[in-house]
Amino acid sequence: MTGRAVRLGLRENRAQFALLVAVNAFVGAMVGLERSTLPLVGRHDFGVSSSAAVLAFIVAFGVAKACTNLAAGALAARVGRRRLLIAGWAAALPVPLLIAVAPSWGWIVAANVFLGINQGLAWSMTVVMKIDLVGPRRRGLALGLNESAGYGGVALAAGIVGWLAADFAARDILVVAGAVIAVTALLVSIIWVRDTAAHVALEQSASPLGGDERPPTLRDAFARATVREPALRSCSQAGLVNNLNDGLAWGLVPLYLAAQGRSVAEIGLIAALYPAVWSLAQIWTGHISDTVGRKPLIAGGMLVQAGALALLALGDGAVGSAVGAAVLLGLGTALVYPTLIAAISDAVTPVARAPVVGVYRFWRDTGYVLGGLIAGLTADALGYNGAIGVVAGLTALSGLWVVFDMPGRGAPNTEPLPAAR
Repeated sequence: MTGRAVRLGLRENRAQFALLVAVNAFVGAMVGLERSTLPLVGRHDFGVSSSAAVLAFIVAFGVAKACTNLAAGALAARVGRRRLLIAGWAAALPVPLLIAVAPSWGWIVAANVFLGINQGLAWSMTVVMKIDLVGPRRRGLALGLNESAGYGGVALAAGIVGWLAADFAARDILVVAGAVIAVTALLVSIIWVRDTAAHVALEQSASPLGGDERPPTLRDAFARATVREPALRSCSQAGLVNNLNDGLAWGLVPLYLAAQGRSVAEIGLIAALYPAVWSLAQIWTGHISDTVGRKPLIAGGMLVQAGALALLALGDGAVGSAVGAAVLLGLGTALVYPTLIAAISDAVTPVARAPVVGVYRFWRDTGYVLGGLIAGLTADALGYNGAIGVVAGLTALSGLWVVFDMPGRGAPNTEPLPAAR
């Protein structure tokens, strides 16, 4: 591709953008396969009685994904976004195989290490590549579309697997569907996806430092996104707590609903409804954040999530309250999810984008680790309602952190990160 052919914008890059949207739907579907049934497989197929032991698969997934996000952000400029995307889909290939032959729950946990690597590489690269293509003006909309596709895939896969599991073995469904998704997405990425390095260079040429700026060191990016910069640290902690409560929804809620006598089909419906609302609403919320600012949506979304979890705990597993909680949790997450990445991208220059987004995604997906540990251990000690109540409180505190720590409305910060030496 020549320099003249490279242009920034959603319309100008609609073919590649649409292809990356489709790829991210596959990324979401890969993890969505587990949403409604895998905790139940742990209980019924492998006889795992402890909630903490069942949720070990989420801890393994979170550790692998968080560390892969960090590595992907640091390697994106050197290795290339497209190559990392392909590597992510190659890492997905062992997942259905390990689930198929697993003689013990430990093999399922190991499969989720590979799934975490897949999600860390593939989702990170589709996010960053879409931001590269559209440029700064419609970043929120682009991220809304990206996350909508990903969590639409989560919702569709969770609903279909829950529905089919009423008549077929859930484990068999996971294996067949996982293999089809992984192979298809790998071939699409190899044949049709193009790298976006030229788009990054074009956008960077218009920044204050022009094309002379180099990507920040991982140490500099990590320090600023974690501690130094209020806008970045507010996003990092909110992302962590968001995925903490998502880990609870993924791993503990199916067990909670089953304990209250809900059927597999009802659990599948509720497990699908939450990411479905999340998926559809993100198109609107991402676009709105480009106008009203990032902070109101992030703070408000965390508080809505806290209310949804409180409703779930108070409802004692009744279908009506669980459905209402799923809708509210999906809406709150839609307000937060694309807006956080847009806010992070606002605060850095184009060449710093991948490393800083990688640090943010490291902290965000560390939330799965903490969610699995807190939800599992607290459920064993206090029961399901107590665990859900604790996570609701942490989510409310995170929203208040954003209110008091994040500056302004989440306006862009043009201060560049220190360049690598």
